[in-house]
Amino acid sequence: MSSTQLRLLGSRRLSGLFWAQFFGALNDNLLKNALVIQFAYRESGSTAELEIIVTLATALFILPYFIFSATAGQLADKYEKSKLIRVLKLWEIGVMLLAAVGFAVGGIGVGLTVLFLLGVQAAFFGPVKYGILPELLNEHELLSGNAVIEAGTFLAILIGTIAGGLLILMAQGPAIVSSSLLLFAIAGWVSSLFIPKDGVAAPALRISMNIASETWRVLKYANESIPLRWLILGNSWFWFVAVAIVTQFPNYAKDILGADNEVVTWFLTVNSLGIGAGSMLSGRLLRGEMAARLVPMSAVIMAAFSLDLWLAGGSNNGGELVGLVTFLSSFNHWRICVDLFAIALGAGMFVVPLYAMMQAESQQSHRARIVAANNVWNALFMVAAGVGGAVMLKLGGQVTDIFLVVAVSNFIVAAGSWRLHGR
Repeated sequence: MSSTQLRLLGSRRLSGLFWAQFFGALNDNLLKNALVIQFAYRESGSTAELEIIVTLATALFILPYFIFSATAGQLADKYEKSKLIRVLKLWEIGVMLLAAVGFAVGGIGVGLTVLFLLGVQAAFFGPVKYGILPELLNEHELLSGNAVIEAGTFLAILIGTIAGGLLILMAQGPAIVSSSLLLFAIAGWVSSLFIPKDGVAAPALRISMNIASETWRVLKYANESIPLRWLILGNSWFWFVAVAIVTQFPNYAKDILGADNEVVTWFLTVNSLGIGAGSMLSGRLLRGEMAARLVPMSAVIMAAFSLDLWLAGGSNNGGELVGLVTFLSSFNHWRICVDLFAIALGAGMFVVPLYAMMQAESQQSHRARIVAANNVWNALFMVAAGVGGAVMLKLGGQVTDIFLVVAVSNFIVAAGSWRLHGR
């Protein structure tokens, strides 16, 4: 971590927002993983039912981005953002109280409802969070600020994912998870109290209640700027790669490598650490400069190591699934871990400059709505990655074939981004 990043993390300008985002991301993933693990191990659901629950959970969390992003962008441009963040954090506390009720009464229905409501909160939080960053930081600090936020977010995702799986299976698991969710939600609200007030970007803006029309208007406005168009597509490509690879970890570990859930958790850990490291590294390499020169190289890194991941193959002989210790006793498996870390490192280096440039390129009066348009495209790319992977597997492809497609696609993205950067 550079001196600038350390200074920003300790400053009042960024620390409140950092911790509010950190606890929110932690709660999102703790809740989602606890729900899935509870159904898998405490309920009597079949494998098919579990797959349906996982798909529903993902869909219910992503759906609000399509429905509410445009409205969220309007609100964030019209009203003072730090106040909106505090309101959204109070919403999160209410959702976690409902989650506690769900864990107490059991069943998956309340849990899925809670996950949808948390997705609504996340959809409204995104434009406020990224819209306020350029108002809290100087332009030469914006890249480092984004790096710190992204690194913290993926660390929170890692902690929440692991904690959700471990805590829910304890003797008093539901009660422990409920208490943790509520505690982290309150911590997020307290953190939001330290976010400095900012100006109002567009106080005269009229809020449109026509969601479909406003979503189309926001997307059209963002598309009119050629730089913003490519920056948004680049951000969305990051999420395409992330979803395409991470969602296959369970299938890859079990079917290709003959490994158990310990290895899946290890893969998630490697992925989160890699993205966090790449985010911080991009800030150090660019030293605050708003430039896309790391993007082609980062895409090449993702491509090369995705290709090596495909070439590494697997070692499933149909026997008993191996645990993490046995898995790591193989040199080829360490090669796979290095590949996964390098792909994530490249992804972190890829996305942070693009996000910072998108914020800097956006007009202040429309910045939050640009972030909203970006979120809609992100959701579309995530759905495309999930559906594309499912179709490939349904048609008889292997999990490793998805890695090959990611590799080839990233080589194409690297070539295209190099040409754009040259222009």
